[in-house]
Amino acid sequence: MRMIFGVLSLLFVVAVIGFLAKKQFASVNQIKVPTVSAPAADGPPALPNVNPSGNVQQQSQQIQQQFKAAAEAAVQQARPMSDEK
Repeated sequence: MRMIFGVLSLLFVVAVIGFLAKKQFASVNQIKVPTVSAPAADGPPALPNVNPSGNVQQQSQQIQQQFKAAAEAAVQQARPMSDEK
């Protein structure tokens, strides 16, 4: 009798975990990931300028160069220093 309850409990736990996993995967597929770009100093974030007539490799290289330039510009900005030490 104890073995039957053990097996039924185990099956119940597996069913609950399967249901929760299915629900989680369904909600993850509905998430839309926004694109992130370096924000301009005085305005909203700008999209990368890519030459639409180029091939995929050229477009990829342009985006990589723009990202590198934006990252370098962000690193070069001075950090605000607080008065407290």
